Amino acid sequence: MNQTNLNVTRLSSQLHSMYRVRAFEQRAVEALQSGDVPGPLHPSIGQEACAVAIVGSVERDDILLSTHRGHGHTLVKGADPEAMMRELLGKAGGCCGGKGGSMHIADFDVGMLGANGVVGANLLIAAGAAHALDLLGESRIVLNIFGDGAINRGPFLEALNWAQIYKLPVLFVCEDNRFAATTRSATTTAGDGPVARAEALGIPAEQADGNDLLALEETAARLVGEVRGGQGPRLLHAVTYRLTGHTAADAAPYRDAAEVDAKWRDDPIARTRTLLGGAGVSEAELDSLAARADAEMSAALTAARAAGYPPVSEAFSDVQDLDAAMTAPGGSSV
Repeated sequence: MNQTNLNVTRLSSQLHSMYRVRAFEQRAVEALQSGDVPGPLHPSIGQEACAVAIVGSVERDDILLSTHRGHGHTLVKGADPEAMMRELLGKAGGCCGGKGGSMHIADFDVGMLGANGVVGANLLIAAGAAHALDLLGESRIVLNIFGDGAINRGPFLEALNWAQIYKLPVLFVCEDNRFAATTRSATTTAGDGPVARAEALGIPAEQADGNDLLALEETAARLVGEVRGGQGPRLLHAVTYRLTGHTAADAAPYRDAAEVDAKWRDDPIARTRTLLGGAGVSEAELDSLAARADAEMSAALTAARAAGYPPVSEAFSDVQDLDAAMTAPGGSSV
């Protein structure tokens, strides 16, 4: 790319956004290791460009559905990092009342309908949400992000088929970090992958470099425009790389250390720093973006640690009373 054509101000802001995502997860991992997070944690370190470029291409009131690895998506959508950190720690003031934890973060105020701990389950929810928007005649769209492991599950075909039949306003994004948990997804995926499968249903689909922030943003913005313009669903296959293990407790011994080291040197943050450095931004300025992000997320963790736990009386406040539902007018006695 011709560095003289770079929008340095905008790209610096996007780099800061990637640093915010990384800093949030680094502090979250710290909290897990200290025993403050009561459950598993799935970092997306190395995948920050997908969050910034793709989620950054939709509007605040558009609907987002994410995976169990959804911290970055939620943060870029506009959720408050302290509320997110409280949620991870199970504290009062968490964005789901401290009841959802890392894999089920949601924030309806920013259009984040929820992360999902069940691989592929969010695809069907996304199709349903998009159908609802279509029936209501709204201009909003749905952004559905799922992992490479999800394309081998039934909901992938079901959701894409439904979306294509009804020409629903949904952008399906396969955020492919090359591993389905601890298995290289390429060894368990037949055929030519998500693009070929989407095209077989008549859905226009494209593959993009998930570590190239600018190219990824250009592709995502174009596809978002087509979906918003009423042209039906689209699929984006963003190929990236997970720099950590499947969970924060996974040392990932199934990967070669040299491979991971090479990927660290070519991750989206490193690439973007190189672009900005070539455009004349100093190392000190670039480092300050990282420092600001780290200070913000460290403060969020400190506040979350100081917060109290929800009262026991709140334990069932969001749980449906099955007996009451069965005996209510219109309920079923079955």
